[in-house]
Amino acid sequence: MGLSIRDIIPRNEFEISELKGKIICVDAFNTLYQFLSSVRQMDGTPLQDEEGRITSHLSGLLYRNVALLSQGVKLVYVFDGKAPDLKAKTHKKRKEVKEQAKENYEVAKQEEDIAAMRKYSSQLVRLDDDMVRESKELLIAMGIAVVQAPSEGEAEASYLAKTKDEVYAVASQDYDSLLFGAPYLIQNLTLARKRKTPSGYVDVSTLLIKLEDVLEKLEINLDQLICLGILVGTDYNPKGIFRVGQKKALEIVKEFKTPEKIFESVKDKIEEMEEEDQFDWEVVFDLFKNHESLDVEFEFGEVDSEKIKEILVSRHGFSEERIDNQIVKLDKLREDKKQTGLGEFF
Repeated sequence: MGLSIRDIIPRNEFEISELKGKIICVDAFNTLYQFLSSVRQMDGTPLQDEEGRITSHLSGLLYRNVALLSQGVKLVYVFDGKAPDLKAKTHKKRKEVKEQAKENYEVAKQEEDIAAMRKYSSQLVRLDDDMVRESKELLIAMGIAVVQAPSEGEAEASYLAKTKDEVYAVASQDYDSLLFGAPYLIQNLTLARKRKTPSGYVDVSTLLIKLEDVLEKLEINLDQLICLGILVGTDYNPKGIFRVGQKKALEIVKEFKTPEKIFESVKDKIEEMEEEDQFDWEVVFDLFKNHESLDVEFEFGEVDSEKIKEILVSRHGFSEERIDNQIVKLDKLREDKKQTGLGEFF
């Protein structure tokens, strides 16, 4: 779902070339879902191998990451661990959306409505354990670092960005990383300038969001930003407060200032909600403020060309010629890196 605060957040466009030499922690699940939703055929069905196994995510990981690595970006993919119990509400809502989308897709299929088929099929995305395992395999074979978070991937990525000087930013399409305290958030981390959506292609720009700028513009602190997010609705309380949008939430936060007073002011509204939508703001606040994280070390390994081909060509039937072309690019990067290293001795 993600946090809906787009309209009040300052963002700056910038070029991927500005990230050369910088380490970016990528919210892995967010990125994989993006590939599963967008890397599809004309009728909306995902890419599949001869055995019917979905490969959209693998294709996206290969081509996007080769392009980013070619720009000198250093990537660390952070994978989700066990989700907090409170996220069960979000999972339930997502399941309901998928069930409705499945019904709509079948109707569109019968009517041979390709546009509608594509629209609803993108809502049927499901990421299973095998997809996650193979994604990790492929990333490691490409020399990309992989980190397993104890809980939320965004929380761990944000923690690494906050605590490790060498990590520059978190890459995610969602804004939750800001509530977890990530100093920099990057959206649309891709060289592509257009993106497929259910309604067609849209222009995209890589965006940089600085937490410091957000707090300065909104004239609030991080605790207040977390409160604002809870009022609007997070993955832990998806309904938020009825009829409280992002601008209204900002007004409430600035008027009442402290978390206790902020939520005291909307106590009646919370109690009027359906029982399943009610929430304990202190529990949700603590999930953002004191999230579970690990102080892990990560390594950028060597490119394993044979493993890449085994996963993509032998296992899933990707075009060997196309994969070889990407491996050539990775090998060139490896050679350039060696030459740069040698140059340091002269």
